[in-house]
Formats: sequence, C-alpha cells, structure tokens
Amino acid sequence: MAVTAVVARDSGRRVQAAGDWPGARLFNDVPSMLAEPGLYDLVVIASPSSLHAEHASAVSVAGKPFVLDKPIATTAAEARRVVAAASASGTPFTVFHNRRWDPEQLTLAALLDRGDLGTVHTFERHWERWRPKPQQRWKENDAVGGGLLLDLGPHLVDSATQLFGPVVAVYAETRALSTPTEDDVFLVLHHAAPGSEPGNRLGSVPGRATGADVLFGVEPPAKGVVSRLWAGSLVGAPGPRTRVLGDGGAYLVNSFESDASPFDVLDGEQPEGTHGWLVRGRERTPVPQPRGGHTDFYAAVADWLSGEVETPPVDPADAVRTAEVLDAARLSAREGRLVDV
Repeated sequence: MAVTAVVARDSGRRVQAAGDWPGARLFNDVPSMLAEPGLYDLVVIASPSSLHAEHASAVSVAGKPFVLDKPIATTAAEARRVVAAASASGTPFTVFHNRRWDPEQLTLAALLDRGDLGTVHTFERHWERWRPKPQQRWKENDAVGGGLLLDLGPHLVDSATQLFGPVVAVYAETRALSTPTEDDVFLVLHHAAPGSEPGNRLGSVPGRATGADVLFGVEPPAKGVVSRLWAGSLVGAPGPRTRVLGDGGAYLVNSFESDASPFDVLDGEQPEGTHGWLVRGRERTPVPQPRGGHTDFYAAVADWLSGEVETPPVDPADAVRTAEVLDAARLSAREGRLVDV
C-alpha cells in the first residue's frame, strides 16, 4: 500500500506528512479529500476520537472503504449509528484494533489453545505509565473524546473479550489525578459463563442454584472468567503487564514495549523466540512466541480489499460491543455499582 493523500490542518503536521510521504497530496479538510476519490482506494480515519463518527459518516456517504481508529465513537449509541450509516450506503469498513496482533496477545492465545493453564479464572492486564507531567494534547484535555477510558480502554476490553468471550457485567472506578479527563482507570469485567446465554448477567443465569439447592447437592452453574484491567498515567511502578491465572498455572508478562517498569530485568532473561513465562509457584518456563505482529493487520486489510478473504480483519460489531462495555463502565464509576451489559 502507498499513502497518496493526507488531511492535516496543523502546519507542523503538514510538514511532517510531506516528509514522511513525498508525493502525497495534502488537504486541509475531509470534504476536500473526498472530492478527489480517484486518488485512493482506502481511507484511514485517525482523527481525534470525538470526530470519528462525523468523519466515518462522511466517508460512508462517499462510498470509500475505510479503516476507523478505535474507539469508533464516544458512546455505544453513536457507534451503532456509525455501523448503520456504513451499512445503509454499502460501504465496508474495519476497525484499527491492532493490539490483537501484540506478541503477548498472540502468545497467550496459543497458550490457551494448548490448555497449558487449565481452566482460567482470572485475567489481569496493566497499561500504566509514569507521566507526572501530562502531555498537552487532545487525548489528555478533550472532555468528550479524551481520557484513558476511551484511549486505552477499547484495547483492554477488546483484548479480554477476544480471549474470554462476551462481557455480561462491569464494575469500574475512574479518577482524574493530573489531567481534566480520567487518567486512572480500573475495570472489572465479568465474562459470560461457558454455555450460558450472552444476555444473562453473571449470577443471574437461568437455573442458578440457591443456597438451599447447594445444601441438597444441586451443582451451581459454571462461572465465567473475571478480567481486572488497569490504565494509568501517574504510576511510578508500572506492571506487571499481564497475569493470567488458571488451575494449571499462570501466564506472566512483566513489562510492555518501551514503557518503563521495575520488572524489566525479569523479561531481560527471556530467551529469543519466547514471550512471557508459564509460572507454577517458583517454577517458570519461557513460552514460545508464535509468528505474527502489528504489520499483519494491514496485510489482512489488503487481502480483504482485494477480495482474497470475505471478512474484515476486525468486525465493526466487536467495536460496538466494546463501546457498550465502556458505557456501562462510565455508569458504574458514577454510581459505584456493578452494571449489567
């Protein structure tokens, strides 16, 4: 794929775009670019989150396939409108959930497929940074589209649901410690129990045993995995990044990408071709890393656009469900209670 057109209003960003992609046409706004449809085959919408729905609607009307950055909208209702507009115009699109192709995600999925952890009961992931001086940009300051719940929350929720299935209830705590928007987020996701109906809240599955039933030997229903997810910018000791607990062991990843962590030294002992550890008490074994990475997303987009595969790399319906979880998290944080999804 070649970048042939860029929309950028800021003068500094225009200079950067011209340097990154010599020969690409520069436009001041989206309508101007959409007026030149012969320049491109695919539109990538990477504008601030509060503009995603507006820009997605404009591209849908133009009928050009597009990749929409996460979150696809700031609320679930708006997300459903984005999908409906694209469907009404017959415009295909996918969502930039590139973290599905993270090495830890691919390694963990393979580990789960092999059954090395046994029956998993808990998934934990920290996406934390030490930024005592906040960056001055829309992600920190935009009251509508900014904040970590909308920035990192979609990745965290999508990763959990891809691994452990649909979410039926959410508990959340959010705070704004150093920015106008929340920079401290904690989510507890209750995933649907295996075999239960997706619409049923954990603990409200039809046929759930009562205390009297347990006394008389009726087996209570299976419980789903619980995911505990953290995102923070004012965290002096980030990590450990990922911990997955099962009755056969645990999967542990101590640090993440370039984010500083006191646990870096442990991952420094990782043999080449592995990612994370299979841990049983004091015993730990490096886990082989499957092939793949972030570049696979756009390779999959190319296959989808060319018709080699029928389905997009990320189904927009997944992003709508993630938006529903985040809506429930906002309500939970406001009211201090578990909220059904």
